[in-house]
Amino acid sequence: MIIAQNLTKIYKLAKQKTFKEFLPALFFGKKTTDKFYALKEINFEIKKGESLGILGKNGSGKSTLLKLIAGVTKPSDGKITIDGKIAPLIELGAGFHPELTGKENVYLNASILGMKKKEVDRLYPEIVNFCELENFMDQPIKHYSSGMYMRLAFAVAVAKKPDVLLVDEILAVGDIRFQEKCLNRIKEFQNQGTTLVLVTHSPSLIKDYCQKVLILDSGNQIFFGDAEKGVEKYLKNI
Repeated sequence: MIIAQNLTKIYKLAKQKTFKEFLPALFFGKKTTDKFYALKEINFEIKKGESLGILGKNGSGKSTLLKLIAGVTKPSDGKITIDGKIAPLIELGAGFHPELTGKENVYLNASILGMKKKEVDRLYPEIVNFCELENFMDQPIKHYSSGMYMRLAFAVAVAKKPDVLLVDEILAVGDIRFQEKCLNRIKEFQNQGTTLVLVTHSPSLIKDYCQKVLILDSGNQIFFGDAEKGVEKYLKNI
């Protein structure tokens, strides 16, 4: 379950000032920053096992919202409530070290994701099988292609069923066949009761994988409700 209540995120942007403009700010406390609303009073609720798609143009606040749900950043105002353990597929491989081997990075990244060593020992063969890099696990990942790197990172991230799965435009992993494999794993999680939040520029993915959709525009909530109706509204207005 995820509930957002008047969720707002404000960033302070520094103004570019000349020395002449800086003096009044220094002596008289004149503001040197502007407020930027990345998100403004967002409200939605999805129940356990439901799936939410988030649509919007670049800069609409999609990734900011996902980071708030993941707990990467805190809201400036409002409240976000999440029930269950979250697996964020936001920045795949963020904890990878280029000098370490694929195998060493599996254990490193899994520990960052909260897995115990015994658990990783048990899941390791499945991770290797999923990413299809059996012949490269003892090589430093600095020698991996970008596709190999992302496949390994995705395999670690989806090794274990989460309560809530957050996916941010990371499905361009490898070739078409491997993308299908990733989508099938996500569908498996859905069938097992995982709550899914999917950020994408693909309305068709929203229709295929989500029951509800949230449409954002410049940080404002434009629509929240049935996925099919929301996608139709989005396509009419882009």
